[in-house]
Amino acid sequence: MRSPSLLPTIAQAERFGGISYHLDGELVPALTVELSTGSSVYFEHHTLLWKSPRVEIGVKSLRGVFKRALSGMQIFMTEATGSGPIAFSRDGVGHIFPMHLKRGQQLHVREHQFLAATGDIDYTFERVRGVSNILFGGNGFFIDKFFAESADGIVWLHGYGNVFEVILSDGEQIDVEPGAWLYKDPTVSMATTLTQLATGLLASSSITMNRFTGPGRLGIQSMSLLPLGEAGQGGQAVGLGALALALLGGKRN
Repeated sequence: MRSPSLLPTIAQAERFGGISYHLDGELVPALTVELSTGSSVYFEHHTLLWKSPRVEIGVKSLRGVFKRALSGMQIFMTEATGSGPIAFSRDGVGHIFPMHLKRGQQLHVREHQFLAATGDIDYTFERVRGVSNILFGGNGFFIDKFFAESADGIVWLHGYGNVFEVILSDGEQIDVEPGAWLYKDPTVSMATTLTQLATGLLASSSITMNRFTGPGRLGIQSMSLLPLGEAGQGGQAVGLGALALALLGGKRN
C-alpha cells in the first residue's frame, strides 16, 4: 500500500462544475467562492466569513428524503445566491480542500467536517452506532452523505491539522485511529478492531482502530478528534453532526 499523500493546501482560480474558487491561508485557511447569476452554495451559517453585498443569504430547506428530525425540528441550511464573492472559514487550525464530484458520484464525510457545497449537490445522512460505544459509551455518530445526482458539483471540507488521502485497491486495508478519518468513497467499508495489550501493567488496556477496506479513496486528518461530542468525559467534543450543529447554537465556545 502506498503511504497517504498530502492534499493541496492552496488553490487560485480553480474551476469545476461552473464554479470558481480560491483557497488561501495557512493555520486557519479560508475558502472564497465566486458566485455568478444562477449559481449557489449552501453551508453552515456560522462558517460565513465575509461576502459581497450583491450576494444574498437565505434559507435552504432540505425536503423529502433530505429532511432530518432533531428534537422535533426540521433541518435547514443557509444558502447564498447572487453574483459576487463569498468566503468561509472555521474556528480551528486545519486544512480546507475541495472534493470534485462528477455527476453520479457520492461521498461519505464524518460529522462536523462539512464547510460548503454547490447547490447541485444533494445531502442526506446516516447514524453509525457501535463504533463510538466501544470507545466512549456514546450513542454513535453521523456520517454526512453527499450526492452529485443531477450535475457535477463541489463539496468543500475542513480537516483538523493537515489532510492526507490514500487510494485503496480492491480488498486493500488500512487501520486508522477512530478520530483521524475524514471522508471515504461509499465503496470503502469500515469496521472496528480491538487489540488487547496483554503484557505487564497494560494487561487491561486495548487499542481501538477503524479498519477500512477498499476499493476507493480515504481521507485522513493529522489532528485526531473524538468520534463523539462527549463534553462531560474530557477531550475535544465533536458535536452531534456537521449539519445539525448549525441549528444548535452556531460556533463552539
